[in-house]
Amino acid sequence: MSIKITENVTWVGKTDWELRKFHGDEYTTPKGSSYNSYLIKDKKNVLIDTVWKPYTKEFIDNLKKEINLNDIDYIIVNHAESDHSGALPELLKEIPNTPIYCTSNGVKLLKGHYHENWNFVEVKTGDKLNIGEREIIFIEAKMLHWPDTMFSYLTEDNILFSNDGFGQHYCSEFMYNDLVDQAELYTEALKYYANILTPFNKLIINKINEISALNLPIKIICPSHGIIWRDNPLQIVNKYLEWANDYQENQVTIIYDTMWNSTRRMAESIALGIKQSNKDIIVKLFNCARSDNTNLVGEVFKSKAIIIGSSTINKGILSSIAAILEHIKGQCFKKKKAVAFGSYGWSGESVNIITEELKKSGFEILEEGIKLIWVPDQEGLKKCIEFGSKIGQKLI
Repeated sequence: MSIKITENVTWVGKTDWELRKFHGDEYTTPKGSSYNSYLIKDKKNVLIDTVWKPYTKEFIDNLKKEINLNDIDYIIVNHAESDHSGALPELLKEIPNTPIYCTSNGVKLLKGHYHENWNFVEVKTGDKLNIGEREIIFIEAKMLHWPDTMFSYLTEDNILFSNDGFGQHYCSEFMYNDLVDQAELYTEALKYYANILTPFNKLIINKINEISALNLPIKIICPSHGIIWRDNPLQIVNKYLEWANDYQENQVTIIYDTMWNSTRRMAESIALGIKQSNKDIIVKLFNCARSDNTNLVGEVFKSKAIIIGSSTINKGILSSIAAILEHIKGQCFKKKKAVAFGSYGWSGESVNIITEELKKSGFEILEEGIKLIWVPDQEGLKKCIEFGSKIGQKLI
């Protein structure tokens, strides 16, 4: 299947309705995803990116319906990651000498992935490729989110091919932002940003400002995953500027795991206390063992504070809490607050362990954590409510 974007630009990618895991098991994709590849026809013909390796044959067969492969003059690789470049080895067996335009890091990464000495052409920001009536302007986007990443801009059509920027892991029978459910679209876009791009907030702000300074009119933004932005495409750019500015909403997220419901009861009592002292704040509770970590990172991203709780087990913490703490650490969140809590039987290390992990992750610790022994009685639950009330007041 192909989709005409403009008279000269065609989507030739793959919609993967079945995808449920991405980056190994790090990112869940309940809405599937797409691998967006684009074909530009002018006096010279250009292919931008390919698809993930499992869909190589389908991709090449469909591409042949759009163009004689020997008529592809240039291939642009905006990003070497396998979901974008996986079909390259088989494609280049058919058109082996086709020049591949990418950054210098792109050359290193493609060689590292495929161990081939293809016909590489290194480009940097401001370099141009004339293809007839149009030019392609290259814009390096290092560490957004890999060292090799770049954007490509097509003049005349005024299209920004933004690779992993402005994308979503989101399948739809409609390819454009004005045709899909807006709440669903922005939920997936925020989750994508929170899990993949948050560590690069400052770089994102700088890159958007750099692109703005080039004064390139942008009519369409074509990312490498998800839908295409054609209706007011700068709306997602403005959202990125908002999200990159250490984003938070008036929300506190409580994440816990529990062995015999003692920690759960503490979590619920803390939540009650927060709401009693701060009626305007949104409080969300999640049992980590029964929740999706990708979604949890999205909730942490939106929160001004998080509260993490675990039972103590073998002088440590429950494995689900250890996993989400590792996810959170990797996102390098800024200007967020946190506190720990937990239940225990005899040793009670969990609160101190969680607190130390939160400090390592850059969170401001709001309060010394609270822990209760065995099953909390009414007095213990009252202490949790008071603890939550104190937290709520500090978040006003």
